[in-house]
Amino acid sequence: MLGLGKKDTSLLLVVVALTMLAPFILNPFPSDSAMAQFNAGYPDLMQRFVIFGIFAIGFNILFGLTGYLSFGHAAFLGVGSYSAVWMFKLLSMNILPAIILSVIIAGLFSLIIGWVSLRRTGIYFSILTLAFAQMSFALAYSVLTPLTNGETGLQVNLDDPRVLGVSATADGSIPVTNLFGLEMRAAYDMAVGPWTFTFSAGYYVCALVMIAAFYLSIRIFRSPFGMMLRAIKSNQTRMNYTGLNPKPYTLAAFVISGMYAGLAGGLMASMDPLAGAERMQWTASGEVVLMTILGGVGTLIGPVLGAGLIKYFENIFSKINDTVLHSWFAFLPDGIEDFFVSIIHPFVGKGWHLTLGLMFMLVVTFLPGGLVEGGQRIAKAFRKKEDDKPKSPSTEPAE
Repeated sequence: MLGLGKKDTSLLLVVVALTMLAPFILNPFPSDSAMAQFNAGYPDLMQRFVIFGIFAIGFNILFGLTGYLSFGHAAFLGVGSYSAVWMFKLLSMNILPAIILSVIIAGLFSLIIGWVSLRRTGIYFSILTLAFAQMSFALAYSVLTPLTNGETGLQVNLDDPRVLGVSATADGSIPVTNLFGLEMRAAYDMAVGPWTFTFSAGYYVCALVMIAAFYLSIRIFRSPFGMMLRAIKSNQTRMNYTGLNPKPYTLAAFVISGMYAGLAGGLMASMDPLAGAERMQWTASGEVVLMTILGGVGTLIGPVLGAGLIKYFENIFSKINDTVLHSWFAFLPDGIEDFFVSIIHPFVGKGWHLTLGLMFMLVVTFLPGGLVEGGQRIAKAFRKKEDDKPKSPSTEPAE
């Protein structure tokens, strides 16, 4: 199917099913229940799941295949966001030209940074990319304020020209982003008993783009180009001895990875037409590294799982405050209730980073292959149990 093997086709279909059914999967608890706090099926968060999934998929092409650890990929995310917003200001609010420009500009920017950074390997490469990202952040924050609007951030205004669109709607407000008339903020709520499921146009546009990006990553992983990148990660010195120059392949991987980041940045701006320098900070680059390691470096679906996990913690666990905790343990006597709240309090709310850090330590220690390795171990255990079951005696007559 689509040039993929049976295993890869099954994996692609799993990703398609998970993304298309996300409004149901991410809303397992009734809306009026105490556990509704853990529901994540609202448009803004689902969009973040798939957008950062694209970001992590692209980063995994560089880090997972070639072994080059970049700490500067947030620069391409930010450049993609700024490019998209400028397209909204100058051309129209249609997201397609904005996304295309984001990918192109991020690709050119990554070509320049990659050409310089890839002259070094190992920790020196990582430090170079970090330096470029911090320089980009400083430029966006203070130096290039006519282009980036500095610390305030770049956003669309009523006086923007938009030569192929309208500067203001009939009621005098700023037009919303759309895809040939389909507004990204359009949503439909479906009530099924105590559950409410929201279907957002913006989410499904992002989901379709992520599916296409995931399919492309599979083709890259299985291509001769992907095999060359694996060879570079395995033993670059031996490749040099065979007469093959690895630099064009590593530069191509760096540019492709940067274009994925630009695509993610363009989608972020398409869902919310605002671009700020904070998207280019080193913490954003570290976040995508964490996503990839948690999910499974070098695996296909691992970065998507890691991105979803981190964004879930960031948006769900960070909202659990003392009031929510007291409501959970209200059935207990006051002293015991306060005890449980005091025990859990450091791990939720503002302390969600502590929970994520502990999880990261456990994964790195016991599951070096990330969440994907954990799933493989569980599947292997089930297969072993099936093999260990006694087989029924044969009913065929003995000769």
